[in-house]
Amino acid sequence: MLDLINVDAFYGTSRALQNVTLSVGDGELLSVLGRNGVGKTTLLRTITGLMDRVRGELRLDGASIAHVPTDQRAKVGLAYVPQGRGILPRFTVRENLRLGRFARRDRSSSFDGLVFELFPMLNEHLGRLGGNLSGGQQQQLAIARALLTEPKVILLDEPTEGIQPSIVEEIENVIIRLNREHGIAIVLVEQNVAFARRASHRFVLMERGTIAAEGRIDALTDSLVHAHMTV
Repeated sequence: MLDLINVDAFYGTSRALQNVTLSVGDGELLSVLGRNGVGKTTLLRTITGLMDRVRGELRLDGASIAHVPTDQRAKVGLAYVPQGRGILPRFTVRENLRLGRFARRDRSSSFDGLVFELFPMLNEHLGRLGGNLSGGQQQQLAIARALLTEPKVILLDEPTEGIQPSIVEEIENVIIRLNREHGIAIVLVEQNVAFARRASHRFVLMERGTIAAEGRIDALTDSLVHAHMTV
């Protein structure tokens, strides 16, 4: 579903990703793990077309997207939930959700009703400003908005970071459900190893802008975690 082949990515003249090759299968959940500052967010920004310069090949569902602008990548099936959630604080919940519909080709979607089934809170607060929601509620809104784009792949950047504990498990379960029940491929940047082990099919560990280790999730041993994630 998603392939990166020998990808380098740059901030100005500084190379932030080096020779990254990875793939995400149809309906697969891939966790991207590693210490802070090793290139995990940069990887997601590269996939979405937000870097200054990229070399190498990127393919979505077999078609090259290496030279496709960011807004067009959304229209061909990429959805991105960044750190900080990207909610427009002076837009209502309804208006934030409406933004997700701009990226899809038809006006009706099987996901329209699903977002309120997954996140009933949103239906109760459609007229509330996004900036007045709690962090956990904003994350629910961000995931729902991404879902409304009709994505083939959702990129999630630490979706449980800074979320109140009462909502963390709910968000984790929604992510697993979107993958298992609805077949959406997911790239999950995560620091919570326990969640990554519960949710993922495969993992990659990053170091200094490169892939240091990868494999099926049952190969994510404590020694690998210690070597690549312990500060």
